[in-house]
Amino acid sequence: MQNTTQESNTAKKGKKKWIIIVIIVIVIIAAIAGGGNSNTKDANDNKDSVNANSSVNTTDTANDTKDDESDNNVPTEHKSALRKANNYSKTLHMSKNGIYDQLTSEYGENFSAEAAQYAVDNMKADWNENALKKAKIYSDTMSMSKSGIYRQLTSDSGEKFTAEEAQYAIDNIRADWNKNALSKAKTYQQMNMSPKAIYDQLISEYGEGFTSEEAQYAIDNL
Repeated sequence: MQNTTQESNTAKKGKKKWIIIVIIVIVIIAAIAGGGNSNTKDANDNKDSVNANSSVNTTDTANDTKDDESDNNVPTEHKSALRKANNYSKTLHMSKNGIYDQLTSEYGENFSAEAAQYAVDNMKADWNENALKKAKIYSDTMSMSKSGIYRQLTSDSGEKFTAEEAQYAIDNIRADWNKNALSKAKTYQQMNMSPKAIYDQLISEYGEGFTSEEAQYAIDNL
């Protein structure tokens, strides 16, 4: 009787053991299945990301190629003329017409008319500011009068700015015209000219073009 009870207990323990093993196996299978789905999802997400990036890169490359092709359609001479034009504008503050003439002149850059026209049509320049900077140079280094600077800026033999650009320069320049007149008067005095002759030279429209008040200030302060 005792043996029968022990065998029964042993059988129950064995059955429980198998149940536990089966449960563990089921848990492991479920975990593997879940991990597989997660990995598949991650792989799909990565694939979508790669495809999206590939699409963006392809678009960017296409745009770059298009820009390059468009740029390559411009002749090398035209590009060179444009670079020269920008240099003249930035360093010498030249006018649009002045730059064109310099680009096409046989004594200048000797570019073709087509290349020069492309350059002045496509360059980025503030012609008003160029005129103003030129005006300051004439005032500071040559002590010129307001009207004298205007004539020089607009002259076909001078800077070739438009009337509007030259007027902008005159309206915005900061200069002491009395001081300029005095500086000019001293130069003429060194040439042994009389005060009357200096005065006449200062106010002459063919001379310096100072106002009568500016010229008189110069004579009074020699």
